[in-house]
Parts: sequence; structure tokens; C-alpha cells
Amino acid sequence: MTATDLHPALTTRLCELAGVRYPVVQTGMGWVSGARLTAATAEAGALGILASATMSLAELREAIADVRRRTEAPFGVNLLAAQPDSVERVDLIVREGVRVASFAQAPTKDLVERLKDGGVAVVCSIGARRHAEKVAEWGVDAVICQGGEGGGHTGSVPTTLLLPQVTAAVDIPVIAAGGFFDGRGLVAALAYGADGVAMGTRFLLTRESRVPDAIKDVYLGTGVDGTVVTNAIDGYPQRVIRTALVETLEKASVLTRFPKAAVNALRFRRQTGTSLPALIRSGMQMHRDQELTWAQTALAANAPMLTKAAMVDGNPEVGIMPTGQVVGVIEELPAVDDLVQRLIADANATLGRMCGLGEVAT
Repeated sequence: MTATDLHPALTTRLCELAGVRYPVVQTGMGWVSGARLTAATAEAGALGILASATMSLAELREAIADVRRRTEAPFGVNLLAAQPDSVERVDLIVREGVRVASFAQAPTKDLVERLKDGGVAVVCSIGARRHAEKVAEWGVDAVICQGGEGGGHTGSVPTTLLLPQVTAAVDIPVIAAGGFFDGRGLVAALAYGADGVAMGTRFLLTRESRVPDAIKDVYLGTGVDGTVVTNAIDGYPQRVIRTALVETLEKASVLTRFPKAAVNALRFRRQTGTSLPALIRSGMQMHRDQELTWAQTALAANAPMLTKAAMVDGNPEVGIMPTGQVVGVIEELPAVDDLVQRLIADANATLGRMCGLGEVAT
């Protein structure tokens, strides 16, 4: 689609901030959003975000280089503020000229300032109006507003209720997440005052996603009622596909889950190259800054390692599969470029019909 064919409403503040053609974001999903998916999204004109929380610093450095080998388009990197080497990761992003840094949990004010001083746009995911107001005061450039339909860690307020609250509360770009998969959803988000949409599950179910085919088949076979929000994995509400393992975890007590969580913490430490003292310091920081109970802190390593078991190792019997409710309406595995172009063409046509102009040329 050429720039002259594109409806003006589809060129938003998000496009300017991220340097992309279209107001669409592929979220930084741990174990899923690798270099190939991120680069394919960027090349298609949307904002691809590389997930770094499950990588060591050396792996992140190589992943950024891999994205650059695949595309010259701007992209982002998702960070976890509580990681012991978060400053080193931020400095790497600044040195490499990465366009956007995103955070799934609230970053510290120091990290925000360090990134902005380095010319990197900062985007923070939020699930409540007050959280949006707080991070906006810290100077973040945009927020991803995720409603309860979203996958992984999520809140309880539906997107259609949360989004208008957030767009009314802050004057920075708001990116809507939770329940989006096509151009009609993008237009609806714009009508609520958003500057674009972010999608996780929809990009997970593409050809460039590195998730094993057997796991993708499980996703494609899941209906809209096949998900559950549970606190049993790591103490936070998390939407996942309902499986026998998830039901078992929900029935277990914290005491019975703790030994597995301790083992997962050590495995996650080795995976990300974190020393044991640094792991302990990180846990104490999470306990203090995120107001977690000690039980929640102890379980915090469960989610990434249980996710890895399914999304990397291909074992749904012993792993979890984070997903949005939108999984129930997805029936195919398109190439990323086809997905993005079709979404934008759909949004363009929808806007044309709404404006009484017929279908805008696509």
C-alpha cells in the first residue's frame, strides 16, 4: 500500500515516535519474539519488539545484531527493570541505536532518564489508569494499555473500559492491547483515542514465529472459552491456555509449588547468566519495589521456565502457553508481511466505509 492510498487516520503519533509506517506493534513475548519475528515485523512496516528478559546480555547483543542483518527498519527491545544487569542492557540499547525500549512492568525513573538521554523512546505496559498517570509523570513516551482480554500477565478490566479511561488521563500516545487481531480492531482503538494497537497472540501465530508447530496447533485448536486467568504460576494473574498442568497448579498449595519454583529460579539464573548473589538481590528488589509477598517472589521464576518448556521445547504437558482470548478467532498462520498488509488494508477499507467514501483504494 502506498502512502497516498493510506487513510490519514492510520498515520499516528506512534508512527512518528517509532519511525514506522503503520500503527501496529508486535509485543516482546519471552521465548517467542526473537530476531526473525522482530525483523519480519519491522520490515513489514510495523514495530517489532525483541524480547530480552529471557536472554543473557551476550545473547541480547547477538540478537540485536541479527535483527540488523535482516532489516534496516527501526525496532524495539523489551526489558525487565528488575534484572540485575538492567543498566548494562540499557547502555547496550543506547549504543546500538535501538529506536524503542519497552517494559512489561514499571521501569525505574533512573532507567527512563538513562534511555531518554540516549535518544531511545520509552514505552511502558500498564493495566490501570493510575499506572498510566504515574509513568507519564516519569517521562515515558507512550504506554501500552492492556485490557483483561490480553495474554500473559494481565488485569481484570476489559480493554473497552480501560482504554477510554487511559486516553482521557494522559496526553502521550496510548497503544491499545488485549483482543486485537484485524483492521476493524485497529479502527475501533483509534476511535477510543488510541494511537495504534499491540498484538501478541496474533504475531505468535505466524510463520516467522519460532514457536514449535505442535504448540501452534494447540493454539489454533483453542476456542475463546479455552483460556483461564490464574495466579498459580507465579503469583500474578496470567492468562494461559487451560491445560491439565494449569489445573494441577491451581489445586496445589504454595508450599507444594515452592520446590519447583526454587529449581526454576536456578535454571533461569543459568539461562540468563545471572550470578546467585545477583539473583538474590533481584528477588529482594522485586519484593520491595513491586510489593510482592515472599511467596510471590519465590514463585517469580516459574512463569518464564514453564513458558520455555512449551514455547521452546515443545512440551505442553509440562509447560504453560500464555495467550489472549483472541486465540479463539485465529485459524491460520500467515506470513508476518501478509498479516500486516491485510490488517492495514482492512483498516483502510473500514475507515472508508465509515466516512461514507466507499472503500479507500488498497
